[in-house]
Amino acid sequence: MFTIAHRKVLTGKDSGKHMAKGRINKSAVDGFQSQPKEAILWDDRIAGFGLKVTPTGSKSYLFQYRLGGRAGRTRRFTIGRHGSLTPDAARRVADDLVSLVAKGIDPQQHKQDKSRRAIELAFRDYAGRFVEDCLKVRWKASYRDGEALLTRYAIPVLGSKPLPDIDRSDIRAVLHPVRRKVATCRNLFAVLRRLFRWAVSEGDIPISPILGMEPPPMPTKRDRVLGDADVRIAWNATREQGYPFGPLFRLLLITGQRLEEVSGMRWSELDRDTCMWSLPADRAKNGNPSQVPLSPLATIELIGLAKRMGRTDGWPRRGLVFTTTGETSVSGHSRAKSRLDTAMAKIAAEQDEPFAIAKWRLHDLRRTLATGMQRLGVRFEVTESILNHVSGSKSGVAGVYQLHDWGPEKVRALVAWSDHIALLLVDGDNTNVVRLASARV
Repeated sequence: MFTIAHRKVLTGKDSGKHMAKGRINKSAVDGFQSQPKEAILWDDRIAGFGLKVTPTGSKSYLFQYRLGGRAGRTRRFTIGRHGSLTPDAARRVADDLVSLVAKGIDPQQHKQDKSRRAIELAFRDYAGRFVEDCLKVRWKASYRDGEALLTRYAIPVLGSKPLPDIDRSDIRAVLHPVRRKVATCRNLFAVLRRLFRWAVSEGDIPISPILGMEPPPMPTKRDRVLGDADVRIAWNATREQGYPFGPLFRLLLITGQRLEEVSGMRWSELDRDTCMWSLPADRAKNGNPSQVPLSPLATIELIGLAKRMGRTDGWPRRGLVFTTTGETSVSGHSRAKSRLDTAMAKIAAEQDEPFAIAKWRLHDLRRTLATGMQRLGVRFEVTESILNHVSGSKSGVAGVYQLHDWGPEKVRALVAWSDHIALLLVDGDNTNVVRLASARV
């Protein structure tokens, strides 16, 4: 079938090895037995394709090649062990390697690149690096939202698929389950777009698979505002929840700040003497620090929270205001909001309120405060400053030349809002009472 023959040695490391030539197939592999020294059977059709057998009888397939012409160094690529691979399977791999070499591609480098794609560029691991190195740097105040979207929707679909192999069909598969959740779908698209844009800037992929894709439609503008009766029922319902969500939800209504900002409130940000909450830039969603005056109702809530921690002579100086672990801010807002809705419905039924509580979200409390401020005669610029919005009165030329921080006006506005809420909670029919500011603030 074949004979042992000496073949021209291409490198010194091949000296002393027995060489043979013949067709590498099952019968040839079975008949090629071990020699006193390492022996190689070279295939007579695919140049460089060989079967190596050691003195111990171990057999493996290899491919020998040289790049760069005669001056290039001869290299050897191990295809795999016989048994794990059949001769036909090894031959198919050798054919692919011949094609790579013909294109000037080094099989060894190609193997390393594939390994890197499978490990370093696997979407699951890459998403983690993206959160750490990009979102936490560029989206400091809202990176947790982006991380949650990737964890819940993208990673289960893309798993360990290498970034360079992800295409538009994969992106559509990620977005499909949330296509009816308009806001979530749009936010998920934005996070994925940012991830692939970052990957391009890092040189990990040549082009983003999202490039050219139409973003999901804008969500319908919400206009839900809790009326006075809603506010009173919601406030009373929070009393049934206790710590942490009862006081947390009340502070959302009292201050008008964002959920993640109030949830992550730290005692070090609060000054009892000046009744001021200094929201730092790294926790504000828009990256701008904000001074939030603490109204009487807000101060009462914080005094109660401090007493809960055993402080009767002041407020703690460190730690999170809302936490169940002592190390991380409270989570589980959606479940707590569902419990609040149930409690509100129960109170409405017991009091035989002549209205139906429409579906609402926690973010609607900011709109409720803004609308309440308008009813109380508060200037639009003051409301914008309270909400820490960078738009309208604080954008463009006005944002450059109008540097007044509306500090005194914000104090008066939040005190007026606090008084209004307190008035709603007084026994009696005060659902339609609005205490107008004695002077425009």
